[in-house]
Amino acid sequence: MKLVLFDLDNTLLAGDSDYEWGQFLIAKGAVDGPHYEAKNRAFYEDYKAGVLDIYAFLAFALRPLATHPRALLDAWRAEYMETRVKPMIPQAARDLVKKHLDQADLVAVITATNSYVTSPIAREFGIPHLIATDPEEIDGRFTGEVAGTPCFREGKVVRLEHFLEAHGTRLDCLDTSWFYSDSHNDLPLLEKVRHPVAVDPDPTLLAHAEAQGWPVISLRH
Repeated sequence: MKLVLFDLDNTLLAGDSDYEWGQFLIAKGAVDGPHYEAKNRAFYEDYKAGVLDIYAFLAFALRPLATHPRALLDAWRAEYMETRVKPMIPQAARDLVKKHLDQADLVAVITATNSYVTSPIAREFGIPHLIATDPEEIDGRFTGEVAGTPCFREGKVVRLEHFLEAHGTRLDCLDTSWFYSDSHNDLPLLEKVRHPVAVDPDPTLLAHAEAQGWPVISLRH
């Protein structure tokens, strides 16, 4: 069995879907603009620096899902896909995904961004599986809390293991496995797969990839 995993933000997308969702909510007047934007930017800088407190971030990022009706959220998400996400999809990313969809047994997006925001993005790429941070729902309403293990850093490895168990296999039993990512935050998973690929990597991941002899590619240029 062949497995191909794609990180989403700044890998398949030329931007960060979580950050852009926050900016979109500000533009819609759905959150307190100046305060929310400052917090959104600060968390994004923490992420890039590798010091993000994932639970503090999720308490911030998931709160708007719990404070607006689902129908309104769904309408906003559809508009966000058209105006923010689709312009961030390079053709090279679509081509790479298609190549692997034609060749691999299992193809999945694996992302720290919550599944409510990212499920339509995975569908846009035609990727059948999504492993993401799950917002908690009770009776069809979001609570603002996270359900289970956040899909972040070592949590990506944990969530992947659960995904593979559900498909009757383990990572060390696969014929081959690929993971494409831009971020040093994904090193725990990159170091687990047989074929790690750095995509438009941040400086820390670039240095690590070069030291390890990993492929380095760009989907933007």
